[in-house]
Amino acid sequence: MVDTRFHRFAGPIALGNLLAQVGQPDLVSQLANPDLVIKGVAELDLAGPNEIGLAAQPSYIEELRRSTAGVVVVSAALREAVPEASVAVVADKPHNLFADLLDFLYPDSTRNIIAGTREDLGEKLIERDVTIGANVVIGAGVEIGRGTVIGANTVIGPGVTIGRNCTIAANCSIDCAHLGNEVVLHSGVRIGTEGFGWLDLGRGNRKIPQLGRVIVQDRVEIGANSTVDRGALGDTVIGDGTKIDNLVQIGHNCRIGRNCLIAAMSGLSGSTVLGDGVLVGGGVGTSGHMSIGSGSVVHGRAAVTKDWPAGSKLAGAPAQDIRDFWREIAVMRKLSKGEKRG
Repeated sequence: MVDTRFHRFAGPIALGNLLAQVGQPDLVSQLANPDLVIKGVAELDLAGPNEIGLAAQPSYIEELRRSTAGVVVVSAALREAVPEASVAVVADKPHNLFADLLDFLYPDSTRNIIAGTREDLGEKLIERDVTIGANVVIGAGVEIGRGTVIGANTVIGPGVTIGRNCTIAANCSIDCAHLGNEVVLHSGVRIGTEGFGWLDLGRGNRKIPQLGRVIVQDRVEIGANSTVDRGALGDTVIGDGTKIDNLVQIGHNCRIGRNCLIAAMSGLSGSTVLGDGVLVGGGVGTSGHMSIGSGSVVHGRAAVTKDWPAGSKLAGAPAQDIRDFWREIAVMRKLSKGEKRG
């Protein structure tokens, strides 16, 4: 469910009324229960009986069958897979309709802009022995744990929580995020920035509302000028003990395991999953919606385009098993030299 510390909710509202409000009154007559009260929106596998989920593509079908969502926005092809207890809202463009619902339920005018006003969150809670530098801006409802240091000119948005003994350097911005203990952010780090999600690609380029969070677990360190985007609905998560170099981009809904190392100039596209202890060399890129298993090593400049199991060693673009990579290099070198003449 969307965290209302960061994104205000315009409901509760009856489903039929909600569809009418977003310009879809014709869909109301199809509903098994138009009076169902909507109390939020969540990812399909987490949505509850009064929440809306989305199943826009065939890849959603297994999650759809297991879902306990009260309402599911689906394409016609997936209508039969909707659980009996869920209300199906069938649309020609389900993702567009879902975005309409998000825009109504979490209006852009009430979403957090960094350090925006949120009187409903109450006063800041700052424990003892916290050091705050010059020109720091701290939003309503922020919680900062004992022993933490906040560098000059850093901006902390409403509702953010920061654990104990953290070091937040100068000129950082933190929004829509919860940070654990002993987290280190170097200068210029951006946490909780808006994810890069769009519909009607190359035509209308309609923005998909980014309503998730960033969860940074204990002992994480993030290098200068790196960016971690918040999730679209769920969380972007960086696991305990992971270290991220300078100038790294972490896209929305990425899940990074414990004790990973990610070198400079790397970019993880949205919904990339790294297992525990994955080592990522400099300049690596991933295509998103894929996973790399625990203990894997991705060598510098690799371009990872598909899932890889635990213990993989990858190189090249597109990335492949490093033994295959070196074998191909050897063959190409041999061919380029040609036959030796006596």
